[in-house]
Amino acid sequence: MKTAAIEEQFNIVAKEYDANRKKFIPCFEDFYDATTEFIASNISYPKTVADLGAGTGLLSYFWYRYFPKSQYILVDIAQEMLKVAKQRFALLDNFEYVAEDYSQSLPTEECDVIISALSIHHFEDEAKQRLFNSIYDKLPDRGIFVNYDQFCAGSEAVNDWYDTYWEKGLLSSGLTSKDIEMWRERRKLDRECSVEQEFAMLRASGFKTVKCVYSSRKFSVIIAIKTDRE
Repeated sequence: MKTAAIEEQFNIVAKEYDANRKKFIPCFEDFYDATTEFIASNISYPKTVADLGAGTGLLSYFWYRYFPKSQYILVDIAQEMLKVAKQRFALLDNFEYVAEDYSQSLPTEECDVIISALSIHHFEDEAKQRLFNSIYDKLPDRGIFVNYDQFCAGSEAVNDWYDTYWEKGLLSSGLTSKDIEMWRERRKLDRECSVEQEFAMLRASGFKTVKCVYSSRKFSVIIAIKTDRE
């Protein structure tokens, strides 16, 4: 993964990012809202939530709805994306913004929950593994990592089905030809793994409790809990 290329691509689309998100993610409501509600109903109130690859703060917005008193640290390499996040949460004083490459270093603050959406799939597998190692080390006992992300099917043939179905849906979604072309350019940066491969990486990092709590073709949500119990 070339971080400069990712920064450039996402800075370009920052202002339009949220407006088109529901069109690009056909399972948007379940992926972001219903899954967050499910997780929120089953965990303790987090003191601090770090959002890696936070972009415009969309995922943090859904977490804030359930945990408005938590402290939020939004980390992203694309400063233009973070500018949109700052506008979103302008009236709130429990949000911090960090413009840096989180694959190189995590926030220094203690975080009992770390979340990420549609970001980690840009990393090569070795970089994913290093990141998961760092996340495991960063979390306290019973700390939670949640990755809302884009995955391949694990089967080349089935993955082709997923990709073809996704693109057909986008072509009929009302997105402009420019939107589609920019999406295709961003897709060149993708380094997807399968859900099963990510499970193995998370377990190799030390997580024993790992579960996929939502899945709809390309999009899945994985939780990993730092605990000695299965």
